Amino acid sequence: MGLDMKTRKQICGEIFKRYQKAGKKGKAAILDEYAQTLGYNRDYLAHLLANWGKTRYALVSGKLVKAVAKPPVKGRDRAVGGKKTGRPEKYHAAFVAVLASIWELFDFQCGKLLAPLVRGMIGFLVSEFKLGEDIAALLRTVSPATIDRKLRKEKARYRLKGIRTTKPGTLLKSQIPVRVCFDRDERRPGFFELDTVSHCGARAMGQFCQTLTVTDVGSGWTETCALLNSAHRWVKEHIARTHAQLPFPMLGIDSDNGNEFINHQLLDWCTHHGIKFTRARPYRKNDNCFVEQKNGDVVRKTVGYARFEGHKALEALAEVYRFLNPLLNYWYPTLRLIAKEKLPSGRYKKIYEKDPKTPCRRLLESPHVSDECKAELRRRAALLNPVDLKQRMDKARDRLLKLSVIESTIPSGKVS
Repeated sequence: MGLDMKTRKQICGEIFKRYQKAGKKGKAAILDEYAQTLGYNRDYLAHLLANWGKTRYALVSGKLVKAVAKPPVKGRDRAVGGKKTGRPEKYHAAFVAVLASIWELFDFQCGKLLAPLVRGMIGFLVSEFKLGEDIAALLRTVSPATIDRKLRKEKARYRLKGIRTTKPGTLLKSQIPVRVCFDRDERRPGFFELDTVSHCGARAMGQFCQTLTVTDVGSGWTETCALLNSAHRWVKEHIARTHAQLPFPMLGIDSDNGNEFINHQLLDWCTHHGIKFTRARPYRKNDNCFVEQKNGDVVRKTVGYARFEGHKALEALAEVYRFLNPLLNYWYPTLRLIAKEKLPSGRYKKIYEKDPKTPCRRLLESPHVSDECKAELRRRAALLNPVDLKQRMDKARDRLLKLSVIESTIPSGKVS
């Protein structure tokens, strides 16, 4: 066990005069003798002994000021006379406590997304959390990096993975064209990617609930729908319901090769409504990257990996999504990939937009969306209270989790 700081200072106070008077070899011998004993680096000990007790004079505002070197004080917040020194802390403990509560309320968003989210709903937060003007002002100006730094101790989380349950559909593939990707010129609002998430727990046996995720490529608008199972009927009905409830037109859909999508019911419905229907290449999840990323970031993050089965669980899951969807589309900002650069090493550098935006804001800024649709978006947004939506969603999620069938083990695998 090494020496304490008080003992080290006493030893340095006794040997510094001998060190300052010694020659080159004498100083080297003193450093060899005491560096290991004191537990100091040789360079640091040499600097310490060479400047110990020395006096310097400096001209400050026309006056000669005397400065005497003293033992170093580690850190700006070292207490002197019972008080802290240095610059006062801007983001104090009370602010961090409020920030942590907001971060937890809105599903643990990262700093880049939480900062614009807080600024966009600061009026609701001030009312809900009864914030003072000082803390409200800090919330308006806090940077994403500061948010991540202040919440670092709160971010110890674990991520689970689920089971892949997609089964290939063998029928009608010749009638549904393959789409490898959406070119950047095609990424306009109205073209959607589809995928399902299985709530089977650790066993892909029997009947269990599914989530149908519908994501707009151009804006990031996402609708999640609860299904009793993956039957063709439920998938087609919920796509039709989403089509009817959207505030902007649906122009096309793109799915994987699962048999819940590749079937006559959905193909006939798309043909009847003039909606372009395409599919991805088999075993190429990146072809549906816009919706695949929502499986973990939206569905798994919200309802987890438990098993849900039966009509009661279906109703509870639908209730969660009833409050989640408006939060995602009107209040939660997202970052969009705008470019990829190939580096000399052969790797690719992804460049994201600097200003996170909500899907609603992207639609309002899009030249491809009509004024009537934009007016409807503004009307719907004016009716929403994000804090109330989130609290009601949390209560619905608690009711859902009480209906889950808990599995003893969850093996790792691909997120479906």
